[in-house]
Amino acid sequence: MNTPKELLYAKSHEWVRMEEDGSAYIGLTDYAQDALGDLVFVNLPEVDDEVTAGEVFADVESVKAVSDVYSPVTGKVAEINEELLDAPEKINEDPYGAWFVKVTDITDKEELLSAEDYEKVCEEEA
Repeated sequence: MNTPKELLYAKSHEWVRMEEDGSAYIGLTDYAQDALGDLVFVNLPEVDDEVTAGEVFADVESVKAVSDVYSPVTGKVAEINEELLDAPEKINEDPYGAWFVKVTDITDKEELLSAEDYEKVCEEEA
């Protein structure tokens, strides 16, 4: 399992890359994409949509099932990764390069975990 140390993680298996300007990129972890299997569809929010920490903001469909993706932060969607709409398999190929959304105006965060703490959560689930 690949868990980059520079990222933060939510217990619901999303990663967060905080930027110096206070914005954040959000994606699905390696653990999550591996558990889901081959992804065939992704449904993303619109630019300017509000997202709320702990609530669903997107979903992904694999050959196994449809799964919700939860926002680890509260804020406003500034950008979506439109590449994923045409090529959801990029999440399987490079989960930490295939970000879903960029969020700005962040007012709240879930309890975000370090890479080490997130790995412990995954071990408990396995």
